[in-house]
Amino acid sequence: MDRTVYLAFDLPADEALALAQFLKRVGLDDYRRLAVDPDEAWTMLEAGERVRKALADAGYAPR
Repeated sequence: MDRTVYLAFDLPADEALALAQFLKRVGLDDYRRLAVDPDEAWTMLEAGERVRKALADAGYAPR
């Protein structure tokens, strides 16, 4: 069932920055608390990192 999903949507600048800040601060322990198992936690982390990179590429990369 591996497939690529393309997401395109608009965010107000303040929401983009807030999401970038969140993704900078969230870590594996946070995902582990919310995941059903370790594999899902790692998958969630990887997805978050992809979104974080997309935000950085769009100019939202908090220090």
